[in-house]
Amino acid sequence: MLFVRCRAGDAAARTALVERFLPLARQLARRYQRADEPFDDLAQVASLGLLKAIDRFDPEREVAFSSYAVPTILGEIKRHFRDRTWAVRVPRDLQELALKVDRAVSELSRDLQQPPSVSQIAEMVGASDEQVLEALEAAGAYRATSIDAPRPGGDDDAGDTVGDAVGHADQGFGHAEDRATLERLMTALGERDREVLRLRFVEDLTQAEIGERIGVSQMQISRIIRQSLARLRSAAGEEG
Repeated sequence: MLFVRCRAGDAAARTALVERFLPLARQLARRYQRADEPFDDLAQVASLGLLKAIDRFDPEREVAFSSYAVPTILGEIKRHFRDRTWAVRVPRDLQELALKVDRAVSELSRDLQQPPSVSQIAEMVGASDEQVLEALEAAGAYRATSIDAPRPGGDDDAGDTVGDAVGHADQGFGHAEDRATLERLMTALGERDREVLRLRFVEDLTQAEIGERIGVSQMQISRIIRQSLARLRSAAGEEG
């Protein structure tokens, strides 16, 4: 018997069992096939489940191998959907219900030739209307959309993407506010002191270069900068 030989470590017997029951695994994989899930990936997952079933099956038990293999293969397929294909983690029971609802929607849409109602879906999957609605909402976590994807309804030629519609903090507002505050504080300084600070921190000139341009020594420029910054800090503290 192939199973006895397989448990004894016969690789040829194991290969023969895989070939014999592979159609069963592919049939189960086809039951869970979706438009956004390649069949080859599901078939590979189902085949892995088949190998586990073959390795774990006890031929001494009075049960048909197919009765043991089907739950094992289906468990592997469901685990694949649960652990590897959801972009956002949701509770396991809700994931499984979402998959049932998805299949029910496909089947009912085909039979009714129109989208089914929530009540029709609930009756088919054996759940309440509220549970079906929750499952439909959770199904949105199955696939994540890239922020670089074209924005629905956007102008493709203009390069509109999903990311363009996502709000973000504009750092320019903070800079504009800081600039306005600084301009107000600068009024506490004389014209020469403001010019020295502009040359140092805007034009990025050295103290020696500023001294040559203003007509004073580098030491005086250093003192002007130091005293001007102190007055600005004092003025800012008084406003605060």
